[in-house]
Amino acid sequence: MQMRCFALACILASSALTAHATSDDDAWILLQKAAVAAHALNYQGIFVYQAGRQIKSVQITHYFNGKNEFARNVILDGTPREVFSQGGELTILSPRNEKVVIEKRRGQNMFPAILPTNLDAVKESYVLKVGEIERVAGRPTQLLYLTPTDGLRYSYRFWIDAEFGLLLKSVMLNPRQEVMESIGFNQISLLNTVDLDWFQPKIDAKKNYVIEGEADKTIADNAANASWTIKDLPAGYRKVDQMKRMVPGRSQPITHIVFSDGLASVSLFIEPLLKGIKPKSGHKLVGTTSFYAHVIDGYQIIVVGEVPEATVAQVAHAISFKK
Repeated sequence: MQMRCFALACILASSALTAHATSDDDAWILLQKAAVAAHALNYQGIFVYQAGRQIKSVQITHYFNGKNEFARNVILDGTPREVFSQGGELTILSPRNEKVVIEKRRGQNMFPAILPTNLDAVKESYVLKVGEIERVAGRPTQLLYLTPTDGLRYSYRFWIDAEFGLLLKSVMLNPRQEVMESIGFNQISLLNTVDLDWFQPKIDAKKNYVIEGEADKTIADNAANASWTIKDLPAGYRKVDQMKRMVPGRSQPITHIVFSDGLASVSLFIEPLLKGIKPKSGHKLVGTTSFYAHVIDGYQIIVVGEVPEATVAQVAHAISFKK
């Protein structure tokens, strides 16, 4: 975390980028600045998430004290939900009947912290171009175009605050350049406080708070009991996480493996086929998420990700089981 502060200071020292990027090399430096700023700056605002017919407004408060990072997201539309982030763990609070359910998740990034602080992997699979100066949430921003070098990932547009380097808006587009997902601030301000009173749940305190399910257990990448191997992944994708997850109603854990190209991520789920449960197969697109399922050697394979169909299909067929 302290390195983040140092990195941000170094990037902010590049005064040539405070107004706008003038070359493609500058664009990568500015994107790096945005990746660091999302974690190191203190800010509060409201952003709107839109994917298809789904539209949600979210209030975010983010604070970094030089060692620890805290964020609280409050869903302002529909059923009240709150999402807390501290370090690499997410806590989601959702009211259900007479209780408030607490879900624990890890390894997930929330807007505007959607960019990796190390962009080397992204540079392998995308080309970054400088766009125009445009206003977002009443502030001047530099527009950047991130275009994939193949059909295994989507295109992105990023609007980065010209003064503070914070990512203010992100748009994901399919190969036909149709908007699949848009996330952007309509209100944003820097936060000047050391008070963490806001980092507490505000959902109905009269209800019982209960933790749902068991925490994920991470297993070693070279697990000796693994009965499968993975090869021929889509270009640019690498394994970044692996865990086992217990699911209610299942006697055995499901293996969950995450692959990423530095920006897009794909989840692979492996589960032994169970008697009496119909196997799933085929491709389906739900909103921005592609699903691909098939069965191999007695295992149900399901791959999920905000990526094109070809990517989830290739990941699903990259696994083979030892005889």
